[in-house]
Amino acid sequence: MRLLVLGGTAWLGGCVATTALERGHQVTCLARGSSGPVPAGATFVRADRDRPRAYDEVVREQWDVVVDVSRQPGQVRHAVTALAPRSSSYVFISSGNVYADHSEVGADESSALLPALAGDVMQDMETYGQAKVACEQHVLAAFGASRSLIARVGLIGGPGDVFDRSGYWPLRFARPVGPAGRVLVPDVPDLATQVLDVRDLAAWIIESGRCARSGIFNVMGETVSLASISRSHARSPATWGRWPRPVRSGWWSTGSSRGWGSAPCPCGYRHRSTPASTPATAGRLERPGS
Repeated sequence: MRLLVLGGTAWLGGCVATTALERGHQVTCLARGSSGPVPAGATFVRADRDRPRAYDEVVREQWDVVVDVSRQPGQVRHAVTALAPRSSSYVFISSGNVYADHSEVGADESSALLPALAGDVMQDMETYGQAKVACEQHVLAAFGASRSLIARVGLIGGPGDVFDRSGYWPLRFARPVGPAGRVLVPDVPDLATQVLDVRDLAAWIIESGRCARSGIFNVMGETVSLASISRSHARSPATWGRWPRPVRSGWWSTGSSRGWGSAPCPCGYRHRSTPASTPATAGRLERPGS
């Protein structure tokens, strides 16, 4: 498979590129290069997506899959216009933030969306969801439903999580500073979250591209409560990284058991403080052709 990653030098993009290389695919990364180098083995095309003619070099080639993680509608619009004649499919990494209402548990992909951002540039995170909606619309308009995969991703964790959104509580429980090992927590032990390991997400993206999967999917991790994190990690350091058995979803088993502290992210970043990986499964996986 010939894969073009628009990005490939930061966290998720780098993990996608490395996963594809590990599976024997040909990978080209188009990026400014300001976030770091591309993974070893990938071809690097230096380009600024905000500038005209950014895609001149890559439109000379034919691609099986393009993977795009952008949040800027203008970047996506220019990319799909240039690459629609040159790629068989387009995988766009969107977000669960596109939904207008987050109060309904179990809501599916047919739920109402936020209004699309009117302009080409997302100025701040307040309009992140609207910007992703606009990006989705550009992809579908250029590639059509049969050649597009929209992945509405939930909370991502795992090696390289520089935001520490998924490692904060495991670290607190594993290394309590209170007397007798106590940790001050909100009084919501059943509050649930769904964390998706970045390695599982990258593998799902590559497999979806290989199978030419199309459609709109919510992609999320296993539901985990604050209480379950406490039970898993409020023990000795020997238990770090031993989350519950990964969930099997459909035909493909995902999940991770390697500790964050010992496993470098495929993009090259090594997380040195968070003790354990999260259990995860990419949701709504189906056997190809079903």
